[in-house]
Amino acid sequence: MKRFIVGLVLAAWAQVSLALAPYLAGEKQPAGDVKTQLEQVERKLQAEGFMTVGRHLPRGLPNYGSLIVTDRALLDALGAAGGVAIVGAGVRVGVKGDGTVSYMNPDYWYRAYLRGGFAGAQPAVRSVQERLGKALGAGAGFGGDVPAADLANYRYMFGMERIDSLRNELRGFTSFEEALRTVQDNLAKGVAGTAKVYEVILPERRLAVIGVALNDPEQGEAWWAGKIGPDHVAALPYEIYIVGSTVYAMYARYRIALSWPALGMGQFMGIVRAPDVIHTTMGKLAGVGGP
Repeated sequence: MKRFIVGLVLAAWAQVSLALAPYLAGEKQPAGDVKTQLEQVERKLQAEGFMTVGRHLPRGLPNYGSLIVTDRALLDALGAAGGVAIVGAGVRVGVKGDGTVSYMNPDYWYRAYLRGGFAGAQPAVRSVQERLGKALGAGAGFGGDVPAADLANYRYMFGMERIDSLRNELRGFTSFEEALRTVQDNLAKGVAGTAKVYEVILPERRLAVIGVALNDPEQGEAWWAGKIGPDHVAALPYEIYIVGSTVYAMYARYRIALSWPALGMGQFMGIVRAPDVIHTTMGKLAGVGGP
């Protein structure tokens, strides 16, 4: 009995102490331009049942790109969870012109996105992870390490935002349709140097997420992502999301930190303006302030 209890304690400790990286390396492809890299990756993922929802070529980062796919069972799980979990609808895969492939680690990201609902969604998450590995290769993790048990309530440091921060809220509307239409219209106009990369809408759940290219040459993603590590290109694009009749965007001191958890304080201070700039930009997409 004593050995059994010790075994249970050790198993529980292993789960608590398990550290996860935000990205996994795929098998390298032959070098080529980024569009060719994206096409090769897309074919492999479609063969494993993933649906392509968008491609992203970050302006100002010419050697990098990302492909965004989704999966029906994953969408069902995210829809059932509701709320901020909808940001996980886009599965992001990064490529470089030299053939380097990487992708978001589902075990890492969905623990953060789903929080208490992760256990119920685990079959869908596990399927996504296995099929990503089969299609692209399941290489080593990189980008930092966060204890698995910390991801549900992750924040970079004391006093900074978590995933459910009140600062995420941008603007409320009278209906889901009005909220979605406002964001879509402003993206179509290129408000604040933005463009739509992808969108996933679950109208029956009144949930939507839209990937946003932040194209401003001085304050967009090429500035801050290029400064802190563009090899994390599977972190892009940034998201704006709608729950019910309210538009949100994760505040960047959470979203960037979750994407670059090994970021040093000096690096973070080098982009100290980025969280407020991104927040203002996303607010304009929701119709807050001027264009």
